[in-house]
Amino acid sequence: MKPYSMNKYLIHAILTTLAALASCKTVDYDWENYTTTATPKATLNLQTSALPTVQTAKVSFFNLKDPNFATSQVFEWTLDANNIGDSPVQSIDVYVSYNKRESSPPAYPITLSLAGVQPTERQFPLPSTVAKTDILYESVTQFPKTYRFTPTQLAQITNTDLSKVAVNDYFLFKFILTMQNGKRIVQFQDNACDESRGEPCDCRIGVRFKNQ
Repeated sequence: MKPYSMNKYLIHAILTTLAALASCKTVDYDWENYTTTATPKATLNLQTSALPTVQTAKVSFFNLKDPNFATSQVFEWTLDANNIGDSPVQSIDVYVSYNKRESSPPAYPITLSLAGVQPTERQFPLPSTVAKTDILYESVTQFPKTYRFTPTQLAQITNTDLSKVAVNDYFLFKFILTMQNGKRIVQFQDNACDESRGEPCDCRIGVRFKNQ
């Protein structure tokens, strides 16, 4: 048989096999029809943190060692949107909560990955879903929006007794997005929220208490 004829039969066999495999598909998966969506963007004012931090960690610090920490220290950050999806952001609902330290809080000082950009571990617990105990602070429609809070102000918002605050307790802000097409994003995948991964999604930002 001539080489040309062999190649022709080989190609025919491959196409027949692929057609047979395609016809065997019986399940449609959600991820096959994925779409991209806009995400929240939160930017720290690094200069206002009572202790050193990095932008990618999305965490600022209050220092309990300062006897006047309740009114002299500030947590400042700016909220914006990454309009990278199929519809721009119309509004962002901003939620806040006070939380006791988790069983294994992230190490401090913050350590960075080999690339020197992202922290080597997430800075707040996962999943990072808005819970019933989270307080709706406001709904934002004009971006960017800058926030500036003292510990006393955050305590008043969350009904927290600052005299009972301990090291590694934290205030945390989370977000729910409403798009111009009516779509509402109420939860983000854990990988997107993990500060150590460097994803273009700041689904939370917070401030921790330290004593050093």
